[in-house]
Amino acid sequence: MAYTLDEIDLQILKTLQKNAKLTTKELADAVHLTPTPVFERQKRLERRGYIKKYVAVLNADYLGLGLLVFCKVKLTQINHELADAFTRRIMRLAEVTECYNTSGSYDYLLKVRVRDMKQYQEFVLNKLGDIDNIGSIESTFVMSEVKPFSGINI
Repeated sequence: MAYTLDEIDLQILKTLQKNAKLTTKELADAVHLTPTPVFERQKRLERRGYIKKYVAVLNADYLGLGLLVFCKVKLTQINHELADAFTRRIMRLAEVTECYNTSGSYDYLLKVRVRDMKQYQEFVLNKLGDIDNIGSIESTFVMSEVKPFSGINI
């Protein structure tokens, strides 16, 4: 359930989105408050679900996962049982970093990170290929990331 956020709450969210490693004191300085009320506000934002988790954004190229592929998947049939079975399988695939249920020509959009084209081919043949009910797959290979995710505009 969404709550009304004031300007300080929004500023805390914007600041944490840029750098979640800030100490409470550093965050308090950034929003011009003392640490205690900032700590309380941050904990409330966490409890209410505005802050889902804190993560480190890793450099995929440095980790040898330089090929980014958007994979559109169309199922042969769709119902709750088949969709649940598909998503359970996708959740177990490490190469899939994000998965979205979509409308339109395809049922799912997968964001896949792999080392190279050979690894992607193995992923499609040996992992996606083992999932029942996949009718078609269309792959779009990313040549460069023009604007990678950098937070939600609030």
